[in-house]
Amino acid sequence: MGRLMTEEKFSLLCSLANERGIITATAMDQRGSLKKALAQYSQNEVMEKQLIAFKTLVSEILSPHASSILLDPEYGWPAAKQRADNAGLIMAYEQTGYSAEDENRMPDLLPEWSVLRLKQRGAQAVKLLVYYDPDDREEINTVKQALIERVGLECKALNLPFFLEPLCYSRHIPDSKGIEFAKVRPHNVRKMMKEFSRPAYHIDVLKVEVPVNVHYVKGLKANEGHPVAYTLEEAKTLMQEAAAAAEVPFIFLSGGVTDEVFIETLEFAGEAQIPFSGVLCGRASWQDGIPVYARHGEAALREWLLNVGVKRVQKLNDVLQKNAVAWWNVYGGKERLNIVAG
Repeated sequence: MGRLMTEEKFSLLCSLANERGIITATAMDQRGSLKKALAQYSQNEVMEKQLIAFKTLVSEILSPHASSILLDPEYGWPAAKQRADNAGLIMAYEQTGYSAEDENRMPDLLPEWSVLRLKQRGAQAVKLLVYYDPDDREEINTVKQALIERVGLECKALNLPFFLEPLCYSRHIPDSKGIEFAKVRPHNVRKMMKEFSRPAYHIDVLKVEVPVNVHYVKGLKANEGHPVAYTLEEAKTLMQEAAAAAEVPFIFLSGGVTDEVFIETLEFAGEAQIPFSGVLCGRASWQDGIPVYARHGEAALREWLLNVGVKRVQKLNDVLQKNAVAWWNVYGGKERLNIVAG
């Protein structure tokens, strides 16, 4: 017997992917980080209406070229209404960021929302972001695991796909972009992919970082000006080991890198024959539109998105068509799924 899945959940997962089962999703659920980014280029305080307008324009212009879009219930409902008919809707469930005083980076849910309420408003999937150090103290990780289990059970009860985004960090290595963390990142990602493939979490898709930091891979363009943490072959092996630990579909996040670096990263994953099922790509597609919007307004952002943003998403889609695989491949193919009524 293959993977057990309800008809409703199967239909929703298919609606979030393209016709080949590849998830080509745009991420636009940033809240605190988007406000800070806009503030860097704004002379006045960034208002809520500006966040809503930015998200709405991104949704309107980029979603026709995506299989789905990730938004947040705090500022994202107007953007959800403006998304293209072809784009499924994934809604974030966590509060943005974490307290600077909280060295444990404990997650929390938006208190006024539940999976039921998100589904009633039109969400076709729920996403939860959790900062996670697999080598942290047991009492810390147990709390995080219990929260993920609760969300997973909410989603299971309502037949709603559950996307988990575990972001790895280390309390012992504060610089997550430096070479020392780059050396432990493959280990962390692999352990997370193994842990969160367990049935207890009821996770349908893992949204994960690429196991290696490509800025430290000797031989890649992204390595220019950076030291080396791994050779090309070492990087491929580390990525393959992480992928082998996953027992549910996984997709890659862009992690704030540039469009050029993310494209190179996905092509490298394809060379390494990593069976990833798509992306949830945010800033790589639209982050360069932030100063345009902050300085020149909505009309200028619209023009930038039409002329630059759309081309970036289309290029990303071309790379995914060549290198990604269907989400059902991890189960041995669509025919191996055991689809049951509600």
